Amino acid sequence: MNPLPPIADHDLRRASLCQLLHWLAIGRVQPQALADVYQQAIERLDPELNAYVDLRPGLLQEQARTAERRRRDGVIGRLDGIPIALKDNFDMAGWPTRAGLPGRNVPAAEDAHVVARLRASGAVLVGRTNMDEGALGATTDNPHTGATHNPHRRGYTAGGSSGGAAAAVAAGLAVAAVGSDSLGSIRIPASYCGVYALKPTHGEVSARGMVPAARRLDAVGLLARSVDDLTVLLRVLAGYDADDARSRRRRVALSPPDWEPGNLRAGLLPDLAAVGVQPEVAAVFDAAIARLGHALADRRTVDFDDWNFARTRRAGLLLMEAEMLSTFAGDLADTAHPVSERFRRMLGYAAGKSAADYAVADRVLDAATLKMRRLFAQVDVLVLPTTPQGAFPLDGPVPDSQADLTSFASLAGCPAVSLPMGTLPDGMPVGLQLVGARGSDLRLLELAAVCAATLDAEPSYPVEPA
Repeated sequence: MNPLPPIADHDLRRASLCQLLHWLAIGRVQPQALADVYQQAIERLDPELNAYVDLRPGLLQEQARTAERRRRDGVIGRLDGIPIALKDNFDMAGWPTRAGLPGRNVPAAEDAHVVARLRASGAVLVGRTNMDEGALGATTDNPHTGATHNPHRRGYTAGGSSGGAAAAVAAGLAVAAVGSDSLGSIRIPASYCGVYALKPTHGEVSARGMVPAARRLDAVGLLARSVDDLTVLLRVLAGYDADDARSRRRRVALSPPDWEPGNLRAGLLPDLAAVGVQPEVAAVFDAAIARLGHALADRRTVDFDDWNFARTRRAGLLLMEAEMLSTFAGDLADTAHPVSERFRRMLGYAAGKSAADYAVADRVLDAATLKMRRLFAQVDVLVLPTTPQGAFPLDGPVPDSQADLTSFASLAGCPAVSLPMGTLPDGMPVGLQLVGARGSDLRLLELAAVCAATLDAEPSYPVEPA
């Protein structure tokens, strides 16, 4: 029997996490060779893309050699040998956690919870990805580390604040990535870069060891090139953490979905234009919904007249800015490594607000929970665009509405998935968002897989800068 031919580097970078696990299992590729392919691609493409802010090739190779030994000895973890990128706001022992700020150079003493889980699973941690300053933004145009460019078009935003992570996954510079999502920081760049993203139920994955933006909103988020990959990552990372005050303790473990996608009640907004969705995005969304006739057969218009998406986003932003005044107090006072005027101004806005203003914003979280309960008594899933617009030029105006459609799931603590739904007239991708009730993460991922197979709208990976 003739041996199988070697797999081309391009195909290794295009492959999903699940496909790579299969090739690793049968010996068609070895962890060190896989790490080499990704390292070479990073060296060639990242100087232009700027997805990474901290890379240590020697440590990458050391991890890959260790994974290779484990596979040879027969005792392996769930992600053994898989190159994973990590947003630069998670603690990695021995690496500084800069969170997009200029003065944070002290190495972390221990791993964040998710980093410890990734290491225990055998993942090969590639490096730290670029992000907005303090995770306060949605463009990844960082004044200290530079802008991350969208792999589809140089000069366009990759979204944020996890823009470096999304760009790395889309461009084949990492198999998958872990980032954070407080108001849409995973889903927005997934929409702009044409990849898949999951914001789990709040507390489903421990955020211990992640630099907080707003702890009542913060969620660990996942980015990959397929829905199945998100499911694998969720199963590796989810679980109760007694040292995280907001960790979610399930009465039963995550289990297979128990709904039938064809019989789901899908909720749709009555008027996308009324909530600020641009006409070209609405057109792609309408075309996608038309193709999803079986998966979303029972469609119901849901009443959101009592819900102001922009107000939700503004309330969440104030909660973030107010908490960041404490989180980043040392950075604001560090005259040797000054933060940007924009960052200082945004936190200064919160400093000028009263406790009563904060309480008003905080009550929007309760309102979101009640709205979520009423909504999911009527439907099983809310379906809407991920972003009101596609990626835009880095040197142009930044729309205020980027997080309008993602903020509801954040304030309500719901899981949400973004998947590619099509291409805008300018050639840039845009995402479809599925939002479910708290705890319905696996159900949502199953539906996302059905929708993704029907739409077949993902770009040809790896996306290389043009």
